[in-house]
Amino acid sequence: MLNLSGGVVTSGKEWTDDGEVHEVHSLKRRAVSATRPVPIPPQFVRMLRAHVKGFDVAPDGRLFRNQAGNYVDAAAYGITWARARAREYALTRTDQTSRLAKRPYDVRHAGISFWLYSGVDPAECARRAGQSIEVLFRHYAKFLDGLRGQANRLIEQSMNEWQRVSQGDAPEG
Repeated sequence: MLNLSGGVVTSGKEWTDDGEVHEVHSLKRRAVSATRPVPIPPQFVRMLRAHVKGFDVAPDGRLFRNQAGNYVDAAAYGITWARARAREYALTRTDQTSRLAKRPYDVRHAGISFWLYSGVDPAECARRAGQSIEVLFRHYAKFLDGLRGQANRLIEQSMNEWQRVSQGDAPEG
């Protein structure tokens, strides 16, 4: 479980109060001291633990920083993404020419879409993504359109279970 407490926005010196390039913000639509728990898969936990073991954390608790110990410049993520050639290894040639996973942020979009497609409750998807359900539906509703068959199967299973229970044929235990 990650426990997020805020974020860093790169806005440029002319747009910040203190003349710094980065601004630290609390979580959107939350109190300054609020945190947001985000469940993560075990393999990601192992990767983060290995990273912390190898690089430690910054004095302010950040996991990632540049060689000078400062915030990672936004452009560095794109450069690293391009160098990793992840799209080349993970996608078909047709998908490589599409916009799919062009930027690191696109992986977030793909992950949330995958959760929805997998049948995870939209409210839980929104909570994990740190979004409102309204924002989730506005940006991801198209992924729910293809799930009609899955929804019908889930409803039918529930109705069959309810019918068994209501007829006194409930499983023991």
